[in-house]
Amino acid sequence: MSEEFLKGRGAQKNTSNRFLKHQFEMRDDFLEFCRLEGEEAESNKTKYIPIFPKTIVNKVDSPDVGMSYSMNPYQGCEHGCVYCYARNSHEYWGYSAGLDFERRILVKKSAPELLEAKIKHKKWKAETIVLSGNTDCYQPAEQKFGITRKCLEVFLKYRHPVGIITKNVLVLRDLDILKELNRHQLVGVNVSVTSLSEKTRRTLEPRTASIKKRLNTIQVLSENGIPVNAMLAPMIPGINSHELLPLAKAVSNHGAVSFGLTVVRLNGAIGRLFADWIKKTMPDRAEKVLHQIQDCHGGTVNDSRFGTRSKGEGKIAEQIHEMAQIARKRYFKDKSFPPLNTTLHEQYKDGQMKLF
Repeated sequence: MSEEFLKGRGAQKNTSNRFLKHQFEMRDDFLEFCRLEGEEAESNKTKYIPIFPKTIVNKVDSPDVGMSYSMNPYQGCEHGCVYCYARNSHEYWGYSAGLDFERRILVKKSAPELLEAKIKHKKWKAETIVLSGNTDCYQPAEQKFGITRKCLEVFLKYRHPVGIITKNVLVLRDLDILKELNRHQLVGVNVSVTSLSEKTRRTLEPRTASIKKRLNTIQVLSENGIPVNAMLAPMIPGINSHELLPLAKAVSNHGAVSFGLTVVRLNGAIGRLFADWIKKTMPDRAEKVLHQIQDCHGGTVNDSRFGTRSKGEGKIAEQIHEMAQIARKRYFKDKSFPPLNTTLHEQYKDGQMKLF
């Protein structure tokens, strides 16, 4: 690994923001001055910045995401997954998709109140809302602010279905609420497991829970009857795609009832960030991995076409999906993720069951 590697972070630099006229550049002479003076050129500490949105529930128009509505208590994510598609969204806030995404976390403290107003609206019809479609709702910031737990309390109060996507064991903190939601078939959890190798996990996802803890999270949730779908995503040729079958077996053995996957795509600024990262972390195979990713997307690292962008094309992508079919037949036979209950909410729209 390169000596220049910034430990504890995924991205190794800040890419330019496509929406800003002026760009910030860290010049070599300034860095040398800081070194001579014994000063840090910039802080690597995470900053939490409160923001005040007017709405919190987002309609998802993409036909290949698998959800209709999502909400994100936090923007940016300290987990630092270098491949994360959500990085580009940080540019809308005036930040970089690189280190800023991991070090500048935008906090929506009003999320529970905004959610309550949304699902109480007379025109709202219950449909699963996913925490979170963009950034992890159980990232380290949740331990400090507890916004996700408060949102789950709102979902329970109004008997509204909710999906959760996370790779953090902090979800088990809220097992009491999850069990109560599940008693009414109102919750399903998606746990992301990208590799069985701790070395790979630490490199790809530096501030996430260990693989052992994630598998244990699947097991605990499953033992409590809460349906779990494992997200074996993204599959990155040359890094973790060879692990698909053992990954599927492991999550099934720990109680997952289904799994999903995507083939990595490096859209927007992520292409530059990933190329910089892999040349520093895996210089011996960087070009091979990049070429294999390109092979999955018609010669580029990104494909924005609905229907193919997350599946990929070509021989490598086909092999990945063939392995997925084998995994489902071998490890998930007679298993399925149950639909969530949308019938109770109308009776609880005022926060308590209507008797008449």
